[in-house]
Amino acid sequence: MGEENQTYVTEFVFLGLSQDPQTQVLLFFLFLTIYLLTVLGNLLIVVLTHMDSTLHTPMYFFLRNLSFADLCFSTTTVPQALVHFLARRKTISFAGCSTQILVLLLVGCTECALLAVMSYDRYVAVCKPLHYSATMTHWVCVRLATGAWASGAFVSLVDTTFTLRLPYRGNDVINHFFCEPPALLKLASADTYGTEMAIFAMGVVILLAPVSLILVSYWRIVSTVIQMQSGEGRHRAFSTCGSHLIVVVLFYGSAIFAYMRPNAKVMNERDKVISVFYSAVTPLLNPIIYSLRNKDVKGALRRVAAR
Repeated sequence: MGEENQTYVTEFVFLGLSQDPQTQVLLFFLFLTIYLLTVLGNLLIVVLTHMDSTLHTPMYFFLRNLSFADLCFSTTTVPQALVHFLARRKTISFAGCSTQILVLLLVGCTECALLAVMSYDRYVAVCKPLHYSATMTHWVCVRLATGAWASGAFVSLVDTTFTLRLPYRGNDVINHFFCEPPALLKLASADTYGTEMAIFAMGVVILLAPVSLILVSYWRIVSTVIQMQSGEGRHRAFSTCGSHLIVVVLFYGSAIFAYMRPNAKVMNERDKVISVFYSAVTPLLNPIIYSLRNKDVKGALRRVAAR
């Protein structure tokens, strides 16, 4: 039968992270633990930054947005993966796959922009402390956060539209554990070059540009910190910057590897493992790295618990 006579795909089948039943059970408990900790950590940040007045600052305003994005990001992929670890047939409808791509890209791209905004906030706080209050006003913060969500929505709409406008006939097996453009494009029944170039261009906008801003911001922060007289202050600042950069490298590095390779023709096991970092690991690490080790957050937690 010719390809033009094949019916359009109405549902997709995932190969998942493993075909071995015992490994899938182990993965189920591992992902369940990661998801529960992710929800607990990020929900805690959202609640604390809303309820405790001492956390009503620009930094924690952005952290609240980041935690909400992480909650949505993890919930878009992990619960479905948990069900599929215990199911014989791992399927998703075409509409469900389309929705997953749209939401995943929306919150994922928003997180890319938010991390850049947060690095700028830290740059102003460390390098221009006397101008911080005048620069990072409430309305500036609202505009920056709105811009982050708007940029995420724009990139998501572009990538999703270009991905779903392609015909998908015959082959319905996705070598992945959730729907995202790099995996879905492997099944397209038409030339994908235009779509790959569009996704690459959006990657430059939402991945390379923010990560460049982050690196410049932290370079300037480090340069300022080196000039500090207090050894304790230098140690604390370096420790904070170092932990933040670990998250940046994991999140942006894995996302750039997945979305900035337009000529990749197959989805292999390495690609799937790398996608675990930005879909499950970084949403878990973000509240720990950015907030839960912070004495302000610990104090807020004690005050809220004492009410």
